[in-house]
This record gives sequence, C-alpha cells and structure tokens, in this order.
Amino acid sequence: MRILIAPDKFAGTLTAVEAAAAIEEGWRRRDPGAEVLVAPMADGGPGFIDVLSAVVDGKLLSVTVRGPLGEETPATVLLAGETAYVETAQACGLHLVEPKNRRPEDASTYGVGQLITAAVDAGARRIILGLGGSGTNDAGAGLLAALGATGGGGGRLDGGAAGLAGLTAVDLDGARARVEGIEFVAASDVENPMLGLRGATNVFGSQKGIPDERKPEVDGWLTHFAELADRKTANKKGAGAAGGLGYALLLLGAERVSGIDLVAELTGLKRKASQVDLVISGEGAFDFQSRDGKVIAGVAKIANDAMRPCVVLAGKVLIGSREMRSMGVESAYALVDTVGEEQAFADPHGSLATVAERVARTWAR
Repeated sequence: MRILIAPDKFAGTLTAVEAAAAIEEGWRRRDPGAEVLVAPMADGGPGFIDVLSAVVDGKLLSVTVRGPLGEETPATVLLAGETAYVETAQACGLHLVEPKNRRPEDASTYGVGQLITAAVDAGARRIILGLGGSGTNDAGAGLLAALGATGGGGGRLDGGAAGLAGLTAVDLDGARARVEGIEFVAASDVENPMLGLRGATNVFGSQKGIPDERKPEVDGWLTHFAELADRKTANKKGAGAAGGLGYALLLLGAERVSGIDLVAELTGLKRKASQVDLVISGEGAFDFQSRDGKVIAGVAKIANDAMRPCVVLAGKVLIGSREMRSMGVESAYALVDTVGEEQAFADPHGSLATVAERVARTWAR
C-alpha cells in the first residue's frame, strides 16, 4: 500500500509536521509495510515557514520584531538565494495574544514590515509572504510605517485600526523607496476586498475579537485610510486578506497567488499524488470554510486530478457527505467521534494516531 500524508495544521494542538507524523505512526501500526510519502501542507497562515523549510534549500534567519500589541516577538525568515519566505502570522498572528488580552482595534502589522526589512537587508530581491491567521485589522498600515511610510494629522500608521481615524494624509513614498526593485508575492487564498460587507472587518473581524456593533466604525477607519492612500486598490481581490495586509502589499506592487497552490508546487504534491494509492489530508475542523481555497480543498483537487481517493482526518467533521464529495473527499473521520473531545485535546498526537490506525483497517490492502 502506498499512501501520501498531506495534512494542514490542527490549530492550537498540532503543527502540520506533527500531524503528519502522528498519522504515519498510526497507519504503520496496522500496515507496517506501507510505502509512505509525507508532505505537510500550509495555505500561507501559521506553519508556512515550518512546512517550507523542510523542502526549500535555504537557511533560517532569526529576528526579533514587534508583535501585534508591540511586544518583542521572535520570528524567522527563510532565505533561499535571492528569494525570502515570510510567514506574516509570526509577527501579527492571532495566536500571539491570549484571548483575554486581545485588542484587535489596536493591533498592528508593524512587525511584518520589520520582517520585510530583515529580508531586504539579507539580500532578498523577491519576497514571498504567506498571509493568514492574523490578529490584526489595520489595512497593513503598520507594515507600511515600518518601511518608511508616514501619516499626517493626529493619527498613527503603527497604532492599529484605531490609529487610522485621525490621519489627514498618507505618504507612501518612503516605503516604496525602501523596497524599490523588490518583487513581492502575496500567498493567500482569501479573495475578499478590504472594505464593505465582504471586506476584512465584516467577514473576518469576529474571529479576531471585533464585536458586531464595532464593525461599522472599524470598517470606516479602513475606508478613511484607503481614501487617503488608494481607494481603487482596496477593491482588488485579496486586498482584505489578513486584516487588510493584502491591501498594503498590493500598494507595493505585490502579485497575489494561491497559498495552497504555491506550497503544493514547492512540495511536489502533484508528483507524489500520482505515485500512491491513497491521499490522506487533515485539519482541526473540517467545515464549510474548508471549501474556500483551504488546504483540504487543494489536496483533494490534486488527488482527484491524479485519480486517487482522498480521505480526511480531522478534530471535528462539521460538513455533510454531499458537500464532502463535491470537494473530492471520499470519507472523513473525526477524532472527537473516536476518542471523545476531552481526550482529543488532552493527547492530540495519540488521538490522531489512533484514528489513523482505524482508518488503515478500512483502506489498507
């Protein structure tokens, strides 16, 4: 039996690399002679550097940057020749702030600009940024400030969304001069614009802690900023990614690409899928959001293109069989249904291995 294990992270419990190891461990208990190919995946969010550092021939540069609320935060840049890979969540991720301490209206992307600066100073001429998992909603103004953009009036570019309210002018010349000649690639599967009902605040604000009653004012701050900087760019696909971080990168001339497609290419996922009998993916919650450019949807498509069955192991399965099959997924198995929710969180590695062993009973030949 030849299998390909290509999971996403199990948010809050296992990285994609750890999840892949647990699935392989469990499968081998039932089928020790299996030929196993492993390709941990990411869509640009947390785990982006962890996954790519295993397949890209490069070196990791350690830096210290400002976190979402200004705290010193360790981060890494993956350097491969003149190309640098940046995981923006390392500097502005939701996971960096405890739920009780989150202040999304004050959170800034300044640290992402510091990561870009570190990459440029290290000789990078092409910077690929994975977007996702952000705890910020500042339209990328902090990033621009770190690169040299300035604002007029009583506002602050590095003061989060709330800092945008008092701005009377925005000058991007300093930021553009700092990165002149640098090619930017924004890897994200979010196609939302930055403003309005489908924008960053209204669609993704709740998961960052912005109450519904605050969304109109916060969206208004971003609208004000866009009117000073470039309103037309705010309407482009992907401008709303990572709380508007996509907007700031588009202002710098970034090209937007699919995060899952980028990672799949770098990990050789298509080639590996054609060499196996079964493809296994996974994530923390297999739900309706999994359909929209996420890892499982991408892996399932590649498996189907290779005419190989794809099954999913997840913490929870919150999607019906009809929707599942429309994505190209044959079956899905939930940890909470097998070991219970308490055990799944107490021992995620062991629980995932247990489920993988049971799946092997059905699928192993």
